[in-house]
Amino acid sequence: MIGKGILTGIIVCTLLSGCGGKGPQKLQETPTSGTIHISVDESFKPVIDSQIKVFESSFPNAHIIADYRPEAQCLRDLSTDSTRMVLVTRGLTRQEGNFYEDSFHMRPAFGVLAYDAIAVIVNKSSKDSIFELQDLRNMLSGADTKHLPVMDGVSATSTVRYAIDSILGGKPLGKNVTAARSSEDVINYVADNPRAVGFIGASWIADRNDPGDTSFNKNVIVGAIRCKNCLGETYVRPVQANIALGRYPLVQSLYYILKENFSGVGNNFVNFLQYERGQLIFSKAYLWPARMNFQVQDVQMSK
Repeated sequence: MIGKGILTGIIVCTLLSGCGGKGPQKLQETPTSGTIHISVDESFKPVIDSQIKVFESSFPNAHIIADYRPEAQCLRDLSTDSTRMVLVTRGLTRQEGNFYEDSFHMRPAFGVLAYDAIAVIVNKSSKDSIFELQDLRNMLSGADTKHLPVMDGVSATSTVRYAIDSILGGKPLGKNVTAARSSEDVINYVADNPRAVGFIGASWIADRNDPGDTSFNKNVIVGAIRCKNCLGETYVRPVQANIALGRYPLVQSLYYILKENFSGVGNNFVNFLQYERGQLIFSKAYLWPARMNFQVQDVQMSK
């Protein structure tokens, strides 16, 4: 009797312990229910806030907690158990993919969701709002002392990485470059300083009070840069048509990197971002959707 009692107790204990732990908790998560944490490049905060709002209204039992950080921090977060997905401006290298395969026994999926532009903004009183790429190089390298360039940090952000890699050709930023805490602070700094020239993601330049999404932020002027493939001296601003047709020279991609090997909230959110509703939200935020075809139409933009 004693032996049977002990055996029964062991079986019951084993069954109960099987009801807890990480395995069954994953089974409780479905594509439409559960909570996940993601890390997002801070330069995409306005559009990703909009995406999450619509996604959660469509799936009331699915919740996404987003932390907005510099890009390098987002990529570090991906190596932790708590972060399911990151949204950044590059995919994984083969070496990084191998690391996750060795560490988590899975290779994260990644792909392009949309194309973003780096907008150049100036104070409303500035007489300089039309630039050559060489003008930007001179500002960011410190050769130009007339202007005060400002960015969302001086290291680790996607905007800074783009400036160093694509504008300066790998050379370091000049000591004249001012670091703001966020893209919003860049806008505020430029609005308060006549000599300032800011560099921010395109989704930050929209006028949030314009229901038609056809106006730029009224506190600053969005600069125009010489067209990449136009005839003559044509200068263009970072709107979707110029991104789509290759006219605007400062363009980068928005990638998702998903670390989820089952059908959960993360996969559902990626599907949402890739298909019609998510792609439409990107298009309203001055990004060019990468997954759906949209017609390019001429729209008169307000300065």
